[in-house]
Amino acid sequence: MTMLYANLYVCTRVCIVCDHRMIFMCHLLCYNLYVYFSDCRVELASMEATNILPILKKRLAFLSGGKDRRSGLILTIPLCTEQTSMEELSSTLDYLLGIPSDKCKARGFTVIVDGRKSQWNIVKTVVLMLQNVIPAEVSLVCVVKPDEFWDKKVTHFCFWKEKDRLGFEVILVSANKLTRYIEPCQLTDEFGGSLVYDHMDWVNKRLVFEKFTKESTSLLDELVVINESEKSNQLDKERPPDCNFLPSLDPETVLQTGHELLSELQQRRFNGSEGGGVAWSPMDDELLAQPQVMKLLDSLREQYTKYQEVCRQRSKRSQLEEIQTKVMQVVNWLEGPGTEQLRTQWGIGDSIRASQALQQKHEEMESQHSEWFAVYVELNQQIAALLSAGDEEDLVELKGLQQQLSDVCYRQASQLESRQNVLQSAHEFHGTAQDLSQQLDGLLGMLCADVVPTDGAAIQQTLKHLEEKLKSVEGSLAGLREKGQVVMDQMSNQTTWSYGKDVPIENKENIDHIQGVMEDMHLRKQRCEDMVDVRRLKMLQMVQLFKCEEDASQAVEWLGELLDALLKTHIRLGDDAQETKALLEKHKKFVDVAQSTYDYGRQLLQATVVLCQSLRCTTRSSGDTLPHLNRVWKQFTVTSEERVHRLEMACSFHTAAEKVLVQASPEQGDLPVEVEQETYEEVETVGKALLDRLTVPVIFPDGSEQYFGSPGDMASSAVHIRDKMKLVEGRKLTLHEEDEDVEQLQYDQIHDQDKELQDDQELQEVDKELLDGEELELETDTQKS
Repeated sequence: MTMLYANLYVCTRVCIVCDHRMIFMCHLLCYNLYVYFSDCRVELASMEATNILPILKKRLAFLSGGKDRRSGLILTIPLCTEQTSMEELSSTLDYLLGIPSDKCKARGFTVIVDGRKSQWNIVKTVVLMLQNVIPAEVSLVCVVKPDEFWDKKVTHFCFWKEKDRLGFEVILVSANKLTRYIEPCQLTDEFGGSLVYDHMDWVNKRLVFEKFTKESTSLLDELVVINESEKSNQLDKERPPDCNFLPSLDPETVLQTGHELLSELQQRRFNGSEGGGVAWSPMDDELLAQPQVMKLLDSLREQYTKYQEVCRQRSKRSQLEEIQTKVMQVVNWLEGPGTEQLRTQWGIGDSIRASQALQQKHEEMESQHSEWFAVYVELNQQIAALLSAGDEEDLVELKGLQQQLSDVCYRQASQLESRQNVLQSAHEFHGTAQDLSQQLDGLLGMLCADVVPTDGAAIQQTLKHLEEKLKSVEGSLAGLREKGQVVMDQMSNQTTWSYGKDVPIENKENIDHIQGVMEDMHLRKQRCEDMVDVRRLKMLQMVQLFKCEEDASQAVEWLGELLDALLKTHIRLGDDAQETKALLEKHKKFVDVAQSTYDYGRQLLQATVVLCQSLRCTTRSSGDTLPHLNRVWKQFTVTSEERVHRLEMACSFHTAAEKVLVQASPEQGDLPVEVEQETYEEVETVGKALLDRLTVPVIFPDGSEQYFGSPGDMASSAVHIRDKMKLVEGRKLTLHEEDEDVEQLQYDQIHDQDKELQDDQELQEVDKELLDGEELELETDTQKS
C-alpha cells in the first residue's frame, strides 16, 4: 500500500512537466489504486462506528446536515497538510454513505473537497476516489482552492477533460464564492456559513444510536424467546420451567437509552452541538433514525411488558415454593428443637443467682426463637401480599399455610412468654426472699447486741428503729407470700406441647421449694418477734429508769428552788398578828409542797433501784441523786423550822403588843382597861428575842450558813418591830399619867347620875298629879253626859 502511494506521488509530479499521454498514464494508475480500495469497501460497509472509531474521530469526512439547493446532502472532505490515508478516507466514506436512505441518496450528494491546506495531487486523487465510492450519488464536487492556487492551466485541463469519464461536475471555487452554489445557512463556519456542527458530538450520538439499535435488537430477540418459552410452559404444566433463562441486558436501561435518544432526535439535536446557533440533524425522518428508534421502542415495550408478566408469574411461583419451604422449616424447628428446649427448661432455681442464670439461658433460647419468629413475620407479610393479589388458585393453599404457621408460632410464643413470666416471678420471689433474709439478719444482729444506755431519747429512737425494722420485715414477708403465690399459680397453669396436645408440667419440686422458703422465713420472723418483745420490755424499763432518774433530778432541782425561794422571798413577818398567822398558814402549805416533792423524789429513786435490779445494772442516783436529795431536804427542813420559829415569835409579839395597845386605848370605853404588867414584859421580852433572832443566820447540818433575804430586808423588819415596841412603851406611860383624871371623871359622873336620878323622881311625881287631874276631869265629863 505504501508503494502504491509512492507511485501515485511520482506520477503526479511527472504530470506537471510531461505531455498529455503521461497524464493519462498517471490517471490510469490512480484508477487501479481505487479499484483496490473498492474491493475492500464491501468488508468495510459491514463495520460499525465502534470498529472504525479512531478513524471517525480524525474527521476525514463528515455529513454536516447541510443540503444543497436540490435538497441533496452535503458531504465535506476537509484535507489537511499532513498525508491523508486513502484507506481510512475510503472507510469513512463507506460508513457515511451507508447512513442515508436510498431515497435520500437518489437526490444526489454535493461533495465539498477542502483543498486549501493540501496539495493538488491529493485533491485530484480524492476526486477520482469519489468515482469508485459514490459514482452515481455525486451530483457536484466543489473543490475549495487555496489563495495561492495551483497551476491554473494544468488543473483546468485535467478537470474539464475528465468530466465525461467521472460522471459528475467538478468545479474549482474559492471559499468566499462557495455560497453561489450552496446557501450560507447550509455551510459550516469554516466556509463562512452559519450551520453549527460538532463532529465529536455527532460521533458520540452515532455511537449511542448504534449501541441502542444493537442492544435493543438483541434484547428483543431474547425477550421473544423467553416469552414463547413461558407460554409453552403454561400450556404444558408438567414441564419444569426454565427459571434461569434471563435476558443478557437490563430492559429498563435499554429503554431509558432509547427514550433519551428519541428525545434527542425529536429535538433535532443529533448532529448539532448544544450551544447556540442553528442546529440540523441528518438523522431525521429522511435518514430513518427516528422511525427506526420509535419502532424498536414500541416492540421492546411490548415484549418487555410480556416479560414482566412472565417474571411476575415466575416470581410468584418461586415465592410460593420458597414460602412453602420456609413455612415447613419454621414449623419443623418450632415443633422439634424449639419444643424440646422448652420441655427441658422447667426449673426456677433456688436463689437469685440461679434464677438469673436460668433467665440468661431463657434469653438465649428466646434469641434462637426470635430468628424463626422474624422469618414468620416475613413469611406472613409475603403471604398477605400474595393473598391481596387475589389469585384464586393459590388462595386455599396460602390460607392453609398461613393458618398452620400462625398456630405453631403463637403457641410457641405463648409458651415462651409463660416461661418468661415464671422466671421473672421466680426472680422477684428470690430477690424478695434474699432481701427479707438480710432484713432478718440485721434485725437479729440488733437484738443480739447489748443495749448501752445513754439517755431516754436515744433508747426511744432505738426502740422506734427496732419497731420500724420489724414492720418492714412483716411487709416483706407479706410481699414474699404474695409473690410466692403468683409463682405457684403461674406454674400450675404452665403446659407444654407434645405429640400434638398440651401436657401439664410437673412442678411439685418447685412448689415445695417455694413453700419451704416461705415457711422458713415465717419461723425466722416469729423468733425475731419474740426477741423483739423481750427487747421492747427491757428498753421500756430502761426508758422508765431514765425517766425516773430524770424526774428525781427534777425533784431535787425543784426542792432546791423551794429552798432558794424560802430564803430569798419568804422574809416578811407580818405587820400584825392576823397577817403573821396568815403567813404561818401559807408557810405550812409551802412546806407541804416541799414535803410532797421530797416524797416524790424518794419514790422515784426507790423505783430506779427496783428497775436497776430488774435490768441488772447500776444506777447513778444511788451515788449522786439520793444524797443530794437528802442534803437539800435537810437544809430545807432547818430553814423551814427557823422560819416557823420566827413567825411564831412574831405572832406572839404582835398578839401581846396588840393586846396592850387595844386594852389601853380610850376608844374601848370611857375608862381604859387596866393592862397587866406581865403583858408589857412579854412584849418587851419577845420583841428583843425576835430582834436578836433576825440577826442570826440559818446554820445547815453541813455547817454552812445562809441568811433570810438581804440585810436591808432584815433591817426593815427590825425597824418595824422596834417601832411597835416603842408604841407599846409610850402607851404604858400615858396610862399612868391619866389614872387621876380618870378617877375625878368617875366621881363627877356619879354625882351627875345622882342629880339626874333626883330630877327624874320629881318629874315622875308631877306627871302623876297631872294624870290624876285628867282622870278626874274625865269622870266629871262622863257624869255630865
